[in-house]
Amino acid sequence: MLAMKRTGLGSLRVFLLLVGISALCSVALGTRRGNTALDHRGHRHRHSGHSSLHTHRQRTGKEGQVLHRSKRGWVWNQFFVIEEYTGPDPVLVGRLHSDVDSGVGRIKYILSGEGAGTIFVIDDKTGNIHATKTLDREEQAQYTLTAQAVNRDTNKPLEPPSEFIVKVQDINDNPPEFLHGPYYARVPEMSNVGTSVMQVTATDADDPTYGNSARLVYSILQGQPYFSVEPQTGIIRTALPNMDREARQEYDVLIQAKDMGGHMGGLSGTTEVKITLTDVNDNPPKFPQSVYSMSVSEDKVPGEEVGRLKAKDPDMGDNGMVNYKLIDGDGMNMFEMSTDSETREAVIKLKKPVDFETKRSYTLKVEGSNPHIDPQYVSWGPYKDEATIKISVEDADEPPAFVAPSYTFEVEENAPEGTSVGRVHAKDTDVANNPVRYMIPLYTDIEQFFSINPEDGMITTKRPLDREAQAWHNISASATEIGGHHQDTKVRVNIKVKDVNDNAPEFATNNEVHMCETVAPGKVIETVSAVDKDLMAHRQHFTFRLAPEVAHNHNFSVKDNRDSTASIYVLRKGFSRGTQDVYYLPIEINDNGLPSMRSTNTLTIRVCSCDSRGTILSCNVEPYVLAAGLSTGALIAILACIVILLAIVVLFVALRRQKKEPLIVFEEEDIRENIITYDDEGGGEEDTEAFDIATLQVSQKNPDGANGFLPRKDIKPELQFPLRPGGGHTGHSVDVDDFIKSRIAEADSDATAPPYDSIQIYGYEGRGSLAGSLSSLESVTTESDLDYDYLQSWGPRFKKLADLYGTKDCFMDDEDEEDS
Repeated sequence: MLAMKRTGLGSLRVFLLLVGISALCSVALGTRRGNTALDHRGHRHRHSGHSSLHTHRQRTGKEGQVLHRSKRGWVWNQFFVIEEYTGPDPVLVGRLHSDVDSGVGRIKYILSGEGAGTIFVIDDKTGNIHATKTLDREEQAQYTLTAQAVNRDTNKPLEPPSEFIVKVQDINDNPPEFLHGPYYARVPEMSNVGTSVMQVTATDADDPTYGNSARLVYSILQGQPYFSVEPQTGIIRTALPNMDREARQEYDVLIQAKDMGGHMGGLSGTTEVKITLTDVNDNPPKFPQSVYSMSVSEDKVPGEEVGRLKAKDPDMGDNGMVNYKLIDGDGMNMFEMSTDSETREAVIKLKKPVDFETKRSYTLKVEGSNPHIDPQYVSWGPYKDEATIKISVEDADEPPAFVAPSYTFEVEENAPEGTSVGRVHAKDTDVANNPVRYMIPLYTDIEQFFSINPEDGMITTKRPLDREAQAWHNISASATEIGGHHQDTKVRVNIKVKDVNDNAPEFATNNEVHMCETVAPGKVIETVSAVDKDLMAHRQHFTFRLAPEVAHNHNFSVKDNRDSTASIYVLRKGFSRGTQDVYYLPIEINDNGLPSMRSTNTLTIRVCSCDSRGTILSCNVEPYVLAAGLSTGALIAILACIVILLAIVVLFVALRRQKKEPLIVFEEEDIRENIITYDDEGGGEEDTEAFDIATLQVSQKNPDGANGFLPRKDIKPELQFPLRPGGGHTGHSVDVDDFIKSRIAEADSDATAPPYDSIQIYGYEGRGSLAGSLSSLESVTTESDLDYDYLQSWGPRFKKLADLYGTKDCFMDDEDEEDS
C-alpha cells in the first residue's frame, strides 16, 4: 500500500490530525493488499500506533464468528500549503509511498489533476511532491490531485488511482476594501443624537473561516464629534444634537475598516463619506427693517409699482417660502400687494390714483409668514413677521382736470351761427392753480361745426346744423395749463341736435296703383301712407286730401283714415285702356306739426285688363304687329349649313398644306440632271464648289444623255414625247458642247417647263479672276474645238479643272489608239 509523509511548518500538529482522520476514512476508501504507513519528518521509525493499521483485527460475534477487518491500500488526508511562500526552494507538500515499493526503483509514482506538472511536481522514484510556484488562496483555495503507482517497465498500475486534496493555507495578505466608495448621505438638520445616516460595508478577500484575517472592525478617523460609527456593523450615526444646516451644510467623514479584529498588525482600508444636512423649516421669516419708507407720485396710474420689500428666511425651498399680505393701515384701499414669483419679493402697487392736494401720506402694515410649517418645530414659532410701510405722495405738475368726466349738450337744428351750445370747465389741481386754455381738437370736429372760447370754455355753433343729416356730434374739448409744462387733458362732449319741423311729409312708397278696367264705383283701390324725416311728436299724425285743382274730379276720391293713412276710392265705372291707360292723382299731405308742413304728392294709377275674377292680366299696351323673325327650325338649318361649310374649308386647307410627293421617280443614283437653281451669281474662284463640272463629264457616258433626252424631274409632263431618232453619236463622240446645245434646244421646245430656266447662268465669275466667263450658254457661240489645254496657263487656281479635263483627253486618246 501507499503511504503519505507530510512535511512542512507545523508538521507535528498536522500528523496527529491526519492520524485521527485516517480511522474515520478507512471504511469509505476500501481495502487494498499491503500495508499503509504515514511518516513524518523527524521520525525515522514507524509510528508506535502504526502497526495497528496493518494487522487484522478480529472480533467475536454473538455466535462466536470471527469478524475480519479489511485492509485498506491508501490512507488519504488533506495536505496544506501556506500561500505566498517566497522561499528559495520548492515547498515539500508530502510523500507518496507504497508497501509494494521494495526500494529497488521498480515503482513509478504518477501525479495528475489540477496543477499537476506545473504547480505540483512529483519525484517518480521517491514519491515526494513539491509546490514549484507561489500559491494565492484568493485565486484558488484548493487543488484536487490523483496519485497512482505503476510498474516502471510496463507502466501497468500497481495500485488503483485515488484522489487527495491540497489546501492552500490562508495568511492575512489582503486589506479590507470598500467597493462602493466614496459614499454620499443625507440627514435632516436638527436630528436627534444617534440618528442613522447610512451603513458602509467593507470586504476582505482573506479566508473568513481561518483565523481573524477577515474579521473587520470599523472606526471613524475624521468627522468627530459630529458623527460616530458602530465598530461591528459600519452604521454611521449622528453624535451631536441640533446640527444646523444654516451654520454648516456638508461634512466629510473618513471611515476605516481593519481586519484581525482591529488588533495590531491587521490590514486596513478607508473610504470617504460626504454627509449633507437637509433643510427643515426651523427658521421663521424676518424683515430686515421694521419700517420701510416709500413714495409715489400723484401722476401715477393704477397698477404701477410703488416699491418692494422682502423678508429673509434662511431655510430652503418650500421651507423658506414667504407669503405676504396687508393686514392694517389707512392705505389699504389705495394700494395692493402681490408676490414676485421669481424673486419672492412683496410688490406694493397703486390700486387707485392718489392726489397730493387731498392726502399726502399713507401707512400700511404688512405680514410675512411661512405657508409650510413643520409640526415637529411648531413650538419654535411663530413663523411670521410684521413690518410697517410709510408711503408719501409726491406733488406732480398735473394737467388741468375737468369738473365733469363728460358733457352732453343740446342745440336746435337750423340755429344761426354763434348759437351757444354749452360750457365746459377745467381747473389746475396743482397748488399754483394756473389759468387754463380751451380748444377743440380738429380731428374730433373735422367739418368744424363748433368753436370754443379759449378762456371760458363756451362752445358755440359755426353754422346751422341739420338733424336729419347728423343727429349727434361727438367732439372733444381739451384744456391746457398756461405757464406749466403744457400738459393737456381732454373731455368728451356729446352734442344732440334737437329736431325742428322743417321737412314736409311724402308718400312712404312710390309704387304705381293698378286698377282693372271693370272696377266698380266706390271700391278702394289703394291705401297710402306717408313718412316724415322729422321726428313725430306724441299724437301727431298725417292728414290727406286731394289737391285743390283736382278736388272736383269725377274719377277718384281720397278718404283720410285719421291714422296717418288714406284710402283711394273709384267714383265711376267704364275705364278703358284704349281711351286712357294712366291717371295722375295729386294728393296733399299735412304733418300737423309746429310749424305745420305740407306737400303735394302725385299718385300714379294705371288701368289694366283683368279677367272675370278681377285678376290683372296685362297693364301694358299690346302692339298689333306681326312677328318679324325666323322660326326655330330655320335657325337650326342655317346653323347646320354653316358648320358644314366650315368643315369643308378646314379639310381643303389641310389638304393644301400636305407635302407634295415627287411626280416622277427616278433611280437614286441618277443625279446627272440635278442642276441646282439659285438666284445669286457664282463666286468664280471664290466659289469653286458651286458647280461641279464632273457631273457633266460623267453624263457623257450615259446613253440617255448621248441620245439627247433626259426626263424632267421638276414637273410631270402632260405629253409623252417619243425619243428622238438617235443620232449616230456614241458615248465616245459626245462632247460637252453638243450636250449643252441639245439641252438648250430641248428646254426651249418643252411646253411643260416652268416659267424659269433650270440652267444656271453664270454671268459674273467674281472678283480677282484672270479667266473669262465660264458660262455654258456663252460656250455655244465660241469657236472652241473643246481643247482644254489652255487651262494649264490659267494659273494654280484652275489646276484641278485642267487636270480633270486634261486627264480625260489623254484617256480618250488612248482609247482611240487602242481601237485603231
